[in-house]
Amino acid sequence: MKVLTQIDINSTKEKVWEVITDIENSGHVISGIINIEILNPAEGDLVGLKWRETRKMFGKETQEVMWITHSEKYHYYQTRAESHGAIYVFRLNMTEKSNDIVTLEMSFEGESINLMAKVMSGIFSIFMKKPMKKALEVDLEDIKKYCEAN
Repeated sequence: MKVLTQIDINSTKEKVWEVITDIENSGHVISGIINIEILNPAEGDLVGLKWRETRKMFGKETQEVMWITHSEKYHYYQTRAESHGAIYVFRLNMTEKSNDIVTLEMSFEGESINLMAKVMSGIFSIFMKKPMKKALEVDLEDIKKYCEAN
């Protein structure tokens, strides 16, 4: 399942980057995040940063361990999580439209890696795509609101 959405933010690329890469404090920005626990610091800029994220998702509290696998300052970072027989890849891309307008794109891709997960994914992906896109849109709106207010 692949999901993609984006939003324009009236802020500088430096401010948006600062906000989206401050993983430890992202619970103050994104309303769905309940807690962040840093497990391993980054190996340099961002790559290698690993954390446990507790958030409210589809009305339930869930936890995932995530880590940053790729990053290019002021452009993007990509995370990975492995859970319930699937690999989840989440990516935030930034594109500067002008000095104070940034397009922030959020994407999510889930890939099943075992038979049971593939069967369940085939059944549930039809029903999960729209709510997942809505969840990403809420996160983007929260980031936009924070960047534009601070």
